[in-house]
Amino acid sequence: MTANPATRLIEHYVDKFRPLPWRSPPSGTPPDPYRVWLSEIMLQQTTVATVEPRFERFVERWPTVETLAAASDKDILGEWAGLGYYARARNLIACARVVARRGAFPATAAELRQLPGIGAYTSAAIAAIAFWEKAPAVDTNVRRVVARLFRLAKPALAEVERRTLELMPAERPGDFLQAMMDLGATICRPANPRCAECPLSSDCAAFAGGNPAQYPGKRQRAPRPHRHGIAWWIERGSAVWLVRRPAKGLLGGMAALPGLAWDDVPLATPDAIATVRHVFTHFSLDLHIVRRSEPHGEGWWQPIDRLSDTGLPTLYRKAVETMLASDDRLAA
Repeated sequence: MTANPATRLIEHYVDKFRPLPWRSPPSGTPPDPYRVWLSEIMLQQTTVATVEPRFERFVERWPTVETLAAASDKDILGEWAGLGYYARARNLIACARVVARRGAFPATAAELRQLPGIGAYTSAAIAAIAFWEKAPAVDTNVRRVVARLFRLAKPALAEVERRTLELMPAERPGDFLQAMMDLGATICRPANPRCAECPLSSDCAAFAGGNPAQYPGKRQRAPRPHRHGIAWWIERGSAVWLVRRPAKGLLGGMAALPGLAWDDVPLATPDAIATVRHVFTHFSLDLHIVRRSEPHGEGWWQPIDRLSDTGLPTLYRKAVETMLASDDRLAA
């Protein structure tokens, strides 16, 4: 493919780009690496619509990587609550402190990849967008655009990266990459692609074949296992007993209701007041809520009217909301 399609794509991006808070306008000065890094970590497995207001809150509270690095784990984890995938938050903390110690973000994908929580995609995205390195960051949208342009049914990541690098111009690689992302998000969609509006339709092999929506082929997903757990509702006066989950593992370091380990085997819970179902990335969970009279584990009494201050993750926030609305709780 010649440079002309890349030029057309960037021109389309200039006219149609999404003004997101972590971006700089096309052709302008590259954005702050801190904002690019923070947005990329937040956007992993999370939609732009969900991330945008949370990103704004984060940068208002911690406008630089140095201020984030100086914040407490508890404050950062609390601010992250509801975004899910909490290992990202722990890596965010570790990475911010490494970058603050070294004085700045490194400027190449190879160096960025050495930082905590930054893999191949994230390092390439930061390098291309913030430092204008010609680095092929391939997310779901870029993969779909490339697969359709070259009519690739099951493209391997290495092939998509190679094709992306061939397409990417030496100048303004960050604009090109974000243009590809926007194209996949708004026009080259998984279903019902809007090919009539696409600046690359004349170069697209899948469009020429009349079946762009068939590319790339759908990936087979393994069945999601289901687990069961018990959370104890321990209420005294106008407060609830909370604990903090172990630093390592799922929901590490987050505030939680105390309870038993989650198991693949269904649990006998005849005294459960309510059951909350939650879906994680790799499994679903039924969390059975059981009343208990005495505190369990190392924790604290949290006033019920200040539960929102604790940064409960979504699972436990749902459990708390269910209990607060329960007639059985009020009758206890």
